[in-house]
Amino acid sequence: MSYPPPSGGWQDPSAPGQYSNPPTDPTLPMGGSPIPSQPTSSDPYAAQPPSAPPAAGPYAAPGYPPAGDPYAAPSYQAPGYPAPGYPGYGAPSAKTNTMAIVALVLALVGFASCITAPIGAILGHVARKQIRETGEQGEGMAKAAIIVGWILTGLLVLLIAVYVVVIIVAINSADTSY
Repeated sequence: MSYPPPSGGWQDPSAPGQYSNPPTDPTLPMGGSPIPSQPTSSDPYAAQPPSAPPAAGPYAAPGYPPAGDPYAAPSYQAPGYPAPGYPGYGAPSAKTNTMAIVALVLALVGFASCITAPIGAILGHVARKQIRETGEQGEGMAKAAIIVGWILTGLLVLLIAVYVVVIIVAINSADTSY
């Protein structure tokens, strides 16, 4: 069975019939003329360095038969590094303080119903104390609840004060018109 030639014009040098006259003397280059600096000898293998011994196992060097059973499963060494992919499992993270979550939610709901903002700020203070004692997560949420809660509470107090002043001014201006 013959396969079509590979793309790109590459030819397999080990395929039979590729070369019409391969060089017979391994000390000669492909052209067949001797290299002037290389000594010629009757032994064609005298100038070549000694070859390495064939590799053990089913993956022997080219030209050598594999040692042992060629169908046996190869034995592999343990890798020096873990395989790439998923990292190992880390230590479980500390749980988040529930009161910090509730404080932040109540402080943010204070935008719609102003009464929950001071409750969220107070719960934020309590949550920070619990976090310092237990070492739980949620310090940032508790701090955000305190900041948002007290800002909204201050705005609510300011709004009530302005409303009271407007009412007093309206009452005083209504009494003097008679």
